[in-house]
Amino acid sequence: MKKAQKTFVLDTNVLLHTPFALFSFDDNIVVIPEVVLEELDKFKKDNSELGANARHAARIIDGLRSKGSLSKGIELENGGTLRIEMNYHEVKLPESWVGTVNDNRILKICKGLHENGEKVFLISKDVFVRIKADILGITAQDFQNEQAPVYDEQYKGRLDVYSTEQKLEEFYAKGTLSPEDVFCFDTPTSKKVSIELVTNQFLVIHSCTNDRQTALARFDGKNIVPLNFIHEHPLGITPRNAGQKFFQEALMMDALKAPLVIVKGPAGTSKTFYSLAVGLHKMLGERNPPYRKILVCRPNVRMDEDIGFLPGTEQEKIAPFLRPVIDNLEVLVDTDEDERYNSEKELKDKIDELFDRNIISAEAIAYIRGRSITKQWVIIDEAQNLTPKQVKGIITRAGKNTKIILIGDPEQIDHPFLDIRTNGLCFASERMKGSPLCYQLTMTDDECERSELAFEAARRM
Repeated sequence: MKKAQKTFVLDTNVLLHTPFALFSFDDNIVVIPEVVLEELDKFKKDNSELGANARHAARIIDGLRSKGSLSKGIELENGGTLRIEMNYHEVKLPESWVGTVNDNRILKICKGLHENGEKVFLISKDVFVRIKADILGITAQDFQNEQAPVYDEQYKGRLDVYSTEQKLEEFYAKGTLSPEDVFCFDTPTSKKVSIELVTNQFLVIHSCTNDRQTALARFDGKNIVPLNFIHEHPLGITPRNAGQKFFQEALMMDALKAPLVIVKGPAGTSKTFYSLAVGLHKMLGERNPPYRKILVCRPNVRMDEDIGFLPGTEQEKIAPFLRPVIDNLEVLVDTDEDERYNSEKELKDKIDELFDRNIISAEAIAYIRGRSITKQWVIIDEAQNLTPKQVKGIITRAGKNTKIILIGDPEQIDHPFLDIRTNGLCFASERMKGSPLCYQLTMTDDECERSELAFEAARRM
């Protein structure tokens, strides 16, 4: 007996976010309200990621017209059905809801289909539309095809494990351990539990009998090995905690071995600072710099936003968005905390020199699309405000000898249609988990180094 089909009504923002979303609902019915086509049409000439997605969605729908009548429904390759819905104009909504609003037109269709006996699900990335659907008794969901797990269950790139004192001594002497030599404890029963390690996962190995005996290590896919760069001091910076030591290890690795680094964590854990410090160390501290320049991008100027027609160069337009980067450079170009701010002009001149010599450049993320970035140290700051498609677009731009560092705090998302499970940073983290070319790390609240107040706020708030 064939199962009853569900009806999924797609909001415009779903297709603007993921144009191929209409193929994601198995052998069920996919409904696109006609007002969604009108909204897509408004974006078709937009020179942005939204415009590109609108055109992509239009080409997909246009290509399906050859299979039959879109208003009557056409069969998709996955066994489902796609239909453009034109009806249900007379469906009643609460009197206070303006009937001409496009969102309410979509809700009318949902309610009409529901009253007609269909099992309706509204798929929208707009939380307020989902709330209004709930008021009408319509099941509403976010588009989940690109969702990461809940934050506490996401891959952290690090793990606290245990071993015997004898095995730790062996690790110090031989520089290697077998994965079978480490284990965890089951919290309720305190029994030893074997674990499955992930390639490039960082480890804090504790002794079962000596609380003071620990070792920092990494699983290389076969064995547990020591960190190679734990005693390095890029630009004179010393890592202050395990997280920074792990981060330094990932950054110092050659781009051929570690072309992608993904670091999540709260504010104040030195994500941007350390990315710049090691990048400058590679550019200025080595006789033959392995990179042509440091490229810094922040998605405050997102792929779906034009930087506009303000006067000035691209650099001048995006300068306000790079203020956090400048703050970190002020510390890196002058390590004397007592004298650093005595001359603001001298400090500014030092930073300007880095940009004038093209050691560091800043670029709007929109301009990365279509490029092949070769032999560059690329820092994508605030990557939690990118969509999964945008992150894919950035990572796939990496040419030979380029290193891409994605950093951000998934709990500080400003994008209206992203959350802690759907943002590009967490999406990339989950999809790249276990890749030998990717090193990952999640910093913890107690690794905040900004100030005592910053640490206290992170802990309490």
